[in-house]
Amino acid sequence: MLALSPAKNGASDSLKVKRAEEQISALRTSVICAFNQLLDLKDLNTGVHSTRLAEWGMRVGQELGLEEPVLQNLEIAALLHDIGKVGVPDAILRKPGKLEADEYALMKKHPEYGWAVLRMLPGFERAALDILHHHETFDGHGYPAGLKETEVPIVSRIVSVIDAFDAMVSSRPYRKGLPFEEAVRRLIVASGTQFDPVVVQCFLSFAQTEMAGVFAAAGTSVSSAL
Repeated sequence: MLALSPAKNGASDSLKVKRAEEQISALRTSVICAFNQLLDLKDLNTGVHSTRLAEWGMRVGQELGLEEPVLQNLEIAALLHDIGKVGVPDAILRKPGKLEADEYALMKKHPEYGWAVLRMLPGFERAALDILHHHETFDGHGYPAGLKETEVPIVSRIVSVIDAFDAMVSSRPYRKGLPFEEAVRRLIVASGTQFDPVVVQCFLSFAQTEMAGVFAAAGTSVSSAL
């Protein structure tokens, strides 16, 4: 039996590594898609909302010059930031009125629920932390850890801004989305307190020039918003 030359051995090993990487990537994509489908089953608005956030988040991340591994975590965090809501009762998630104190306390647990699930998956540990902190605020008054400014992961800061904007402009069965200008005004007012001002500026730099597309995605017409 002929032995393989070192060059052929090296090529064979390289091919095996490439195939393994492709399998891991495919599995990662399947897991993300499966969880996103789970969100759709829980609440169709939540799943569609998460898909929009992934698109916007990647745009912001690229504009900020984030490196590829961070962008990958950003895509996961944007898609799955609300996965913890599967642990929140429907009566609370779909309540049309203001939540009671105990209901709000339970709703605030969803980042922790999401973190608890995703941290168990190899390769999702970093994204799990980003999801855990997506309701922190720039001034340190958010939850669950009260982190502030750059203590909050950049991915979490990005998700926070685009999540808030999408929630403001999106129509729901119990309310209409805010006009574009009003949503922008609220982002700017909260810049430096609730939101990272650099992220806000970056997001608005393209949201304002693509208003029609933003509102079409969010279910609000431009004509009704202006």
